[in-house]
Amino acid sequence: MESLQETNWGGALADPSGRRLAKPRRTGLTMVIDKGLGLTAFHDMLQTSGPYIDVIKLGFGTSALYPNEVLAEKIRLCREHRITIMPGGTFLEIAVLKGLVGVYLETLCRLGFSGVEVSDGTIQINGQQRGELISRCREHGLRVFTEYGKKLWGSKVETEELLRTISLDLNHGSEMVTIEGRESGRGVGIYDDQGNCKHDLVEEILSSIPDPHVLLWEAPLKSQQAELITRIGPGVNLGNVAPEDVLSVEALRRGLRSDTLTQLVAMDQPYEGDVAHVSYSRHPFRPGSKR
Repeated sequence: MESLQETNWGGALADPSGRRLAKPRRTGLTMVIDKGLGLTAFHDMLQTSGPYIDVIKLGFGTSALYPNEVLAEKIRLCREHRITIMPGGTFLEIAVLKGLVGVYLETLCRLGFSGVEVSDGTIQINGQQRGELISRCREHGLRVFTEYGKKLWGSKVETEELLRTISLDLNHGSEMVTIEGRESGRGVGIYDDQGNCKHDLVEEILSSIPDPHVLLWEAPLKSQQAELITRIGPGVNLGNVAPEDVLSVEALRRGLRSDTLTQLVAMDQPYEGDVAHVSYSRHPFRPGSKR
């Protein structure tokens, strides 16, 4: 991995945290969910945000609904920008139900997809089947991202089960395990009905795994993104980011937004020019609090 290249703003201003890495990254991945962007919007997204996107997921089974030329162009653009592109995990679950996994994987490769998501968010897949699916996907030369958790409202993360899933999936060739958060980020996984992180559960998960970077957290809401970046750091892997939020997430990762500035940037340091020294609290003031 290499450091970020200099920009018009210079390294220190472009990345106040000093911790962001350029592609190809093994940590700090941003996965975008595309629920049906047109080619103009897709191209615009890559033109402005391409360096900050690592994976694009064509949500659910929408890959089957694109005109051939549109799908081909999205795949081509992703390869040009060094972005992994894959269908949503629901599409593979459909292939499992229909007994068409072989056809599905062959079609992915023929079309030029570079990744695949293995999940059981809707259907039931036992451990042996899951391992076989991961292995088959790897045999086709695809990057494999697996997912833990159900899409059902109110479904929860069971830490012991998650640990078993991580071990199984990584041993069979998955690059990382995604914690289900859906595209809404509410009432599922580590989020309550309002989309707030369940702090105790997050801490329990982090204290139980040897490496937090084997996880990719679906976090579609800004509050979730900011909290996970603050807790885990700029190298946290985030998924289900909306296309219009890519630059916002990148700003959070670098400390270019107030939500993460005091947590990611060293505040007690001398400054050149007419400001000799500035020191800020790492706990930003909130209306109604005492200072």
